[in-house]
Amino acid sequence: MDLVSLSSNLLLVSFFAYIIATLFFGGAVRGAKSQASYRNSRSGTIGIIITIIGFLTHVGFFITRWMASGYAPVSNMFEAVTALGMMLIAAFILLYFIYKTPSLGLFALPIAIIIIGYATMFPTEVTPLIPALKSKWLAVHVITTILGEAILAISAVAGFILLLKKVNVKKASRERFWLEVIVYTIVLFLGFIIATSGFRIAGYEAEFNFMNKNEQLERSVYHMPPLFGMNEYEALTEDAMTPWAEMPAIIDAKKLTTTTWSFFVGTAIYLLLRLIFRRPLAAVLQPLTKNANLQLMDEIGYRAVLIGFPVFSLGALIFAMIWAHEAWSRFWGWDPKEVWALITWLFYAAFLHLRLTRGWEGKKSAWLMVIGFILIMFNFIAVNMILAGLHSYA
Repeated sequence: MDLVSLSSNLLLVSFFAYIIATLFFGGAVRGAKSQASYRNSRSGTIGIIITIIGFLTHVGFFITRWMASGYAPVSNMFEAVTALGMMLIAAFILLYFIYKTPSLGLFALPIAIIIIGYATMFPTEVTPLIPALKSKWLAVHVITTILGEAILAISAVAGFILLLKKVNVKKASRERFWLEVIVYTIVLFLGFIIATSGFRIAGYEAEFNFMNKNEQLERSVYHMPPLFGMNEYEALTEDAMTPWAEMPAIIDAKKLTTTTWSFFVGTAIYLLLRLIFRRPLAAVLQPLTKNANLQLMDEIGYRAVLIGFPVFSLGALIFAMIWAHEAWSRFWGWDPKEVWALITWLFYAAFLHLRLTRGWEGKKSAWLMVIGFILIMFNFIAVNMILAGLHSYA
C-alpha cells in the first residue's frame, strides 16, 4: 500500500472513530443522573478513548500525506480543512481532560465530522506545489493560522452550548430566531456534502472556455449544472445547461455555482427536518445540554479565545505578512483573504475589549464567540470558494 492510500485509510478510520465517540458522549449526557455521574461516566471515558484513537489516526493521515507529497499538507482546501478538523479535536481533547465535560464532545465532534466530510468533497489528489507555495512559510503560516482557528472554534462550541441551554426556544424571540439561523447554517454544510456527492456519483460534467482576469483564455469543467457562467464563457459540452448569469472575472462562477447548489440542497434538508420534528431544530438539540454547566461553558469559551486569539494573530497576520513580503515584496495588498483575516482579528480584539472592560459574560459573550467563528468560516470557505484573489489556489 502506497503512502497516499494509507493516509486516506487513516482519515477514514478517524472519521468513523469520531462518529462512534459522539454516540458515547451522547450516552454520557443522556444517562447522567447527577453532576458527578455526568463528569465521571463510563460512557464519557470510552468516548474520550475512542476520540484519542481517532485523533492519532488523524495525525497519522497528516504525517503520511506529508511524507508522500514532500511538503506540509495544507496547500489546498482538502488538506487545510482536514487539518482544521484535526486541530479542533486536539483542542477538545486537551479541554476535556481539564474540565471533564461530555457535552463539549457531543457538540465538538459532530462539527469535526462535518468538517472532514466537507473536506473530502474537494480534490484529494497529491499534486506538485505551484511556485507561489514553494516556501518554508507554507507550513509555518498556514498551520499556525489553522491551529488558532481550531482553538477559537472550541470557544464557539462552548458558546453554542450555553445559548442552547439559556435561550428560551419555546417562545418566539430574536434570540431564538438567530439561534435557529446558526443551526440552519450547520445544515447548509450537510447540503454541500450531499449535493457534491450526488452530482459526483451521477458523473455530471460540463466544459466551458472563459476569459480570466488577465484576459487569457482558460478552460473549466463544472461538476454541477452551471447556474453561473465564467467571464465571457463559451460552452464546449453540447447539452450543457445555459447559466443563469455571466459573472465578472473577479468572481469564480464555478465555485459560486457549487455554493448555490449547496444552499438549495441544505435548505431542502432543513425544511424536511423541520417537517419531521415539527419544531425548531434548536429545540430538538436543547435537551442534549441539560447537564452542561453554564458558568463552565462561559469559562471554556473565554479561555479558548485567550489562547486562540494570539495564535491566530501570529499565523494569520504576522507570519502571513512575512511570507507576503518574501513572495510579493509587500507586507499588505488588500487581497480578499487578507481583508477578511483583518476583519476577523479586529472582531476578536473587540470581543476581548468588551469582555475585560464592559464585563460582557454569559449570553452576550456566547453570541460573540459564535459570530467570531462564523467570520472564520466565511474567510476559510466563502472567500476561497467565491472571490478570486492571490489565495484562489486554495
